[in-house]
Amino acid sequence: MIKVLIYRRDNEMNGFEISGHAESGPYGHDLVCAAVSAVSFGAVNAVMELCGVVPAIDQGGEGGFLKVMLPDGMEAETESKAKLLLEGMLVSLQTIERDYNQYISISER
Repeated sequence: MIKVLIYRRDNEMNGFEISGHAESGPYGHDLVCAAVSAVSFGAVNAVMELCGVVPAIDQGGEGGFLKVMLPDGMEAETESKAKLLLEGMLVSLQTIERDYNQYISISER
């Protein structure tokens, strides 16, 4: 199962962690895994490209782990845009969870 942990500070998302494997299909044909990867990497790339922000990124092991944290001290407008992009990612992940909840779960800290 893929586990998504959303990090919040003052009720605003400042990062996330994704771990595990969906195992919803054979290796290379796992649609849930592919969807979660595309949504999360797309969001991180958007934050970097559109906001000019380089988050702290930890990718571990044989895949199946990604932790991304926004840096402290961003300008208010940049921070707002970066957090909005991450919230958009969460909406997409929640849509996946709604249809495939046996393969993905989302929680917040």
